[in-house]
Amino acid sequence: MSGPSTGLADATPAIGPTLTRLVAAKTVANTALRWLPLFLPTLEPAFSATTTQLTTVLGAGELAGLSTVASGSRLDRGRERLVLLVSLGLLTSSALIALIGTLASFAVSFFVLVLAVSNYTVAGQAWISHRVAYGQRARMLGLYETSWAFALLVGAPIVAVLINLFGWRGPFVVLAGASAVATFVVASSLPRWTPAVVIEDLDPATPMVRRAAITPTAWLVMVGSATTAMAGLAVFVVSGSWLDDAFGVPTGGIGAVAVTFGAVELASSLTSAGLADRVGKLRSTLAGLVLLLAGLVIIVTADARLAVGVIGILTFLLGFEFAFVTSLSLVSEAMPDARGTTLAVSNAVGTIARAAGAVSSGWLYASHGIGGTATLSAICAVVAIASLVLSRRRGPRPATT
Repeated sequence: MSGPSTGLADATPAIGPTLTRLVAAKTVANTALRWLPLFLPTLEPAFSATTTQLTTVLGAGELAGLSTVASGSRLDRGRERLVLLVSLGLLTSSALIALIGTLASFAVSFFVLVLAVSNYTVAGQAWISHRVAYGQRARMLGLYETSWAFALLVGAPIVAVLINLFGWRGPFVVLAGASAVATFVVASSLPRWTPAVVIEDLDPATPMVRRAAITPTAWLVMVGSATTAMAGLAVFVVSGSWLDDAFGVPTGGIGAVAVTFGAVELASSLTSAGLADRVGKLRSTLAGLVLLLAGLVIIVTADARLAVGVIGILTFLLGFEFAFVTSLSLVSEAMPDARGTTLAVSNAVGTIARAAGAVSSGWLYASHGIGGTATLSAICAVVAIASLVLSRRRGPRPATT
């Protein structure tokens, strides 16, 4: 792999086809997760709830991501397929539960949804990290994480059409069917069990079963990645309500804006895939966080100007997506002897951060508007920068930073 790629098919001859299928299934999972904050104005009457109640449900549901801690050891023993398939089964269940149509059923549905998406995400990251050398890993993880962008670029407009045609239940019905198909695709793509291997420093026949205590440097990297995620979710979770309250953007308009969001995130993920390995993963992550902060400044100065508001949130998303996707490579090599465990624990740390961000963001938005939410996001970004810089000073670290 001598140069950057812009597509999945040529990712690597060994894992390219499987990676393509994993990304397709992950796009379904991410669509199920990402459309909810954007269409909160539609869901409020559907579940007889307020914005604050729904954002509280979203924040509390994020705690389901703590379950990835239990998956870490399985991933380091090469059981990625099992975790992936169980996660997709939960995804189908989540959509069906939401159809009941009460606030309580929505809360249960979202908890199961986060359980599914979190474990699927970590299992895929571990599958890649166990098979791709660190020097090319940002490229592969960047391609894997394009699924977040495709969820907005392709999934959100479909959701908007389904809502307009069939009401709020339409997206849940279609996503239940799509996740069932995704389960079949992934099941037919991966062997039943293959010991995880690290291609650059282990014999291919040797399963990785070593355990190690998480180091202070690894904790700092995980905190940096987690607070980056918190900075992003804090704004994204109220973005639909903000567009509706500040600019009067209707459901169809939010779907169109979501396409733009998706295009920006896709560009960010592909840029991370193409540049981070060459420029340096730490340097790239920090640059993304600075761009995120610039986007927040534009957002809070938008007032009633829709064009400025959209530019601000697009700048914010560009920086966030680039920073977060690239940070995953840093996490994957924070402890080379236990990549699956590190990624799983990192997701759990991120879960706590995202849950706190979602709940706090909803309350801050209700009491202080977008300025309160932006302040929270900015604080998280600064903490992320400090944690990552300190992790580099502590060492040891990978040769490619």
